[in-house]
Amino acid sequence: MVYRNKEQEDLLNLLEHGKISTEYAIGRISKSKTQKENRNTNEEDLKAMMNELDALIGLKSVKKLVKEIQAFICIQKKRKEESLVADPLVLHMIFKGNPGTGKTTVARLLGKIMCAMGVLEKGHVVEVERADLVGEYIGHTAVKVREHIRKSLGGIMFIDEAYSLARGGEKDFGKEAIDAMVKGMEDYKENLILILAGYRDEMEKFLRTNPGLKSRFPIHIEFPDYTLEELMNIAEVMVEKRQYKLSMSAKARLAKILSKKRIEDPLSSGNARLVRNIVERGIRKQAVRLQRTGNFKRDDLITLIREDMTEGDD
Repeated sequence: MVYRNKEQEDLLNLLEHGKISTEYAIGRISKSKTQKENRNTNEEDLKAMMNELDALIGLKSVKKLVKEIQAFICIQKKRKEESLVADPLVLHMIFKGNPGTGKTTVARLLGKIMCAMGVLEKGHVVEVERADLVGEYIGHTAVKVREHIRKSLGGIMFIDEAYSLARGGEKDFGKEAIDAMVKGMEDYKENLILILAGYRDEMEKFLRTNPGLKSRFPIHIEFPDYTLEELMNIAEVMVEKRQYKLSMSAKARLAKILSKKRIEDPLSSGNARLVRNIVERGIRKQAVRLQRTGNFKRDDLITLIREDMTEGDD
């Protein structure tokens, strides 16, 4: 039995009565089939991206808000289909948190998620900073901002350390960059998401420098520092991906180093970047150790021990 939807039945009836050509009917049916296949693919892509988000260690509040955004977009689309009033999809965001807490990773995933949902055409992420936007002479800054907005269309423009745009004296062109950025947000609001990222306190001060800036970013996401347990889990994932493992003594030594760093430098000790640096340094030290001892058995090659875990390149 062949199942057809109403659109296909209508096309076949028109074809039977000579109202449309065979070529036109085949074209419309093929297009309808392709659109259905694309919808199925997008749903599968979206599910895969949300699973990838869930797999990230920690970030509970971030995951919760992303799922709220996903639900909001879905319901607004359903309301439009029923000819109900739908709120506009203004999805510009502020990411607040210390370096290495997952802001860039989440931005890249968001691009893919928004693309799978049909909100963004491409879903790519263009990462920029102050030097990419602020020019050296009058008129140069606006050109640079427009160029990066053009590259970002259909995706996300991610500005790290965005608060640096408000720094500088009277002759600084940072304010011009902000003004050009705001204009671009309005001109391309249906095909661009702008994400400003940086330290929490610095971002709060930055938003106060321009009265209309904060209201243009309805979504604020806090990226908390990772707990010690989460940092240890991140380390486990990192070594496993590289086909290594941590011995019990290496885990104990790593936990001690991380605990000490959290006391000495609370701003940068609760992030994944610190863990990656320690793990990668440990792998290098293991290589030197094995070459020196001549132990090349499989278990030796994959195991990181206590002496491989160090605070610095001593």
